[in-house]
Amino acid sequence: MEPDFKDILRQAGKLQERIREIQEKLSHKTVTVDTGGGMVTVTVSGRQEIFSIKLDPLCVDPRDIPMLEDLVLTAVNQGMRRSRELAAEEMKQITGGLPLPFTFT
Repeated sequence: MEPDFKDILRQAGKLQERIREIQEKLSHKTVTVDTGGGMVTVTVSGRQEIFSIKLDPLCVDPRDIPMLEDLVLTAVNQGMRRSRELAAEEMKQITGGLPLPFTFT
């Protein structure tokens, strides 16, 4: 028996609604990472939006800007990676753990 086209469309609509719900949920979740023993702290939403970057005033040395740049870059990359992991965990609720060829964030 072939699947009913209307049923497929109905299921697709339900899936889209679940995805919207997860996107909304992710926009309210955050991950926070720090580098350099807390010298740089970055907070990223579950939708990969950077909420904040905090610098310990002691790490701001005008003679060593490259070190500060490296700490910020490392913290941002770690935050983005953790945010993607958070989004992937949330998406498992509707994919059953199957990887999708695209993201919804």
